[in-house]
Amino acid sequence: DSLHNFSDVLALVICLLALWLAAKPQSLERTFGYKRAEIVAALVNILVLVIIGVLLIGEAFERIDENQSIDSFWVIILAIFSFVVNAFCGLILHSTKDQNLNIKAAYLHLVSDAMTSLAVAIGGIVMYYTQAYWIDSFLTLLISFYLLYVAYHALKDILHIIMHFVPSGLDIKEIEKVVLGVKEITNLHHVHLWQLNDNEIHLEAHVSFGEDIQLSQVGKRLAEVKKLLNEKFKINHITLEPEVNGDCARELVSED
Repeated sequence: DSLHNFSDVLALVICLLALWLAAKPQSLERTFGYKRAEIVAALVNILVLVIIGVLLIGEAFERIDENQSIDSFWVIILAIFSFVVNAFCGLILHSTKDQNLNIKAAYLHLVSDAMTSLAVAIGGIVMYYTQAYWIDSFLTLLISFYLLYVAYHALKDILHIIMHFVPSGLDIKEIEKVVLGVKEITNLHHVHLWQLNDNEIHLEAHVSFGEDIQLSQVGKRLAEVKKLLNEKFKINHITLEPEVNGDCARELVSED
């Protein structure tokens, strides 16, 4: 539990560093700036949880073999102190935990610590009165598997963004319907849809027009498409390449 609590300090430092980097301006060398720093930080924090979970499993089995006696009084005191501190810090982050995965990863550290510290305190009370020291190893295993469970679900979300998969809740077929509903547009193809970080969704695609209309009209139609996609799907960075119907590939998603 102490090792797990130490990881929280590291998690919060990494979280703060990532927030500072993400706020730095873009440049000619870094056109996205450091916006993905928060995703990298979330990944690091989750991997730390995994490593700690594995280490604690090894520690639990080692203690079972050694059958060590434990000073239950200090277990109770320190676990209660840990619960109060982690619960308070978790409460501070609760209102912002859904803003990005970086803060959510730090919040998960704190909440899991509060829960495990409470379990340790209860285990300490039981050990104090019964001297059943095997409870320490049992609780360690519970904490470890809980950490791995939490890390697994958070890691899926993070890898979803890192691998540039289509953001959860968005359907390219639905996006196609909206685009084709705009006057004079006959086809949408070569679509790429991904999430840069928690706040930015990017889309790039080719848009075909049925007639060779004036450039000013093309601009109006593309602006209409961007407005619709932003309103309906919260896509906030859209790049569209206009074309006149020809013989090029028309697959919605195609190989580069």
